Amino acid sequence: VQLQASGGGLVQSGGSLRLSCAFSGFTSDSYAVAWFRQAPGKEREGLSCISNSDGVISYVNTVKGRFTMSRDSAKNTVYLQMNSLQPRDTAVYYCATGPSCRWYGGTYYPALGQWYYGMDYWGKGTLVTVSS
Repeated sequence: VQLQASGGGLVQSGGSLRLSCAFSGFTSDSYAVAWFRQAPGKEREGLSCISNSDGVISYVNTVKGRFTMSRDSAKNTVYLQMNSLQPRDTAVYYCATGPSCRWYGGTYYPALGQWYYGMDYWGKGTLVTVSS
């Protein structure tokens, strides 16, 4: 299983970018695919996820209405269209895959001292920088 995010870059505040995540080794109707980001000094944040069971796409509130996830099954690629970008969106963006979208928002386990996102495979990230 491999995933590779691309499409990051430098954009001005208010601008748009479209990220791509090309994957291999599985199909999107067998595994969920999700987008995440991690800003410097912050925890990884789940952004959106497309379900393998019914194709429903979910978003966290921080990006709902600004980001749109889509899928091209023929190309084994998912996309993240990001509009109205703000400096707070600056981060490394990742895509990942796992058995479902249930945990993509993140659950913290104090006993383990770590967050769980329910994803089995992670791709290398792509850096998005939004200037003010």
